[in-house]
Amino acid sequence: MAIMNSDPWYADIANYLCSTFIPEEFDSQARKKLKYEARRYVWEEPFLYRRCNDGIYRRCVTHKEGKAILQSCHETTYGGHLSTSRTQARVLYCPCLFTDAYAFVHSCDSCQRRGHIGRRDEMPLNNILEVELFDVWGVDFMGPFPSSFGNQYILVAVDYVSKWIEAIAAPTNDSRVITKLFKDYIFP
Repeated sequence: MAIMNSDPWYADIANYLCSTFIPEEFDSQARKKLKYEARRYVWEEPFLYRRCNDGIYRRCVTHKEGKAILQSCHETTYGGHLSTSRTQARVLYCPCLFTDAYAFVHSCDSCQRRGHIGRRDEMPLNNILEVELFDVWGVDFMGPFPSSFGNQYILVAVDYVSKWIEAIAAPTNDSRVITKLFKDYIFP
């Protein structure tokens, strides 16, 4: 595809949609590709729109317009000099957006002088639950098993903070066994 620098990146698609013109230097594979790609685009004089995966039609812009859009989304007061991915998320205008945004953000003088806040430097957004040892317990009976010395059940208590486990054999699976476990074995 021989597009001159003054032509926008979508010149072949716009020409095909307007007049079904395909450049003569295209081989059969390039012709098929152009016809296939043109299905997603709509020409509404004087702009070209692309139907994206979310069903929204977005206007296609030239590289020159794209650089101005990137500049306004990155350098203005509401832009915030954000990272490449944040700048890309604010604007979707052409297939080469990601490389353009990467180059633009990495050539920004202010961002280069100041550095950036990485994920490692950010404060956590979730509250940290502070628990002490033996504050959170999990208690469960296992069994019934074949009787051994009159015991058919195993009571297992796990401290979730320290991962400490206590297990005792029990003849029944009721609240008296749990009370006995905590009174006699865990908190004597």
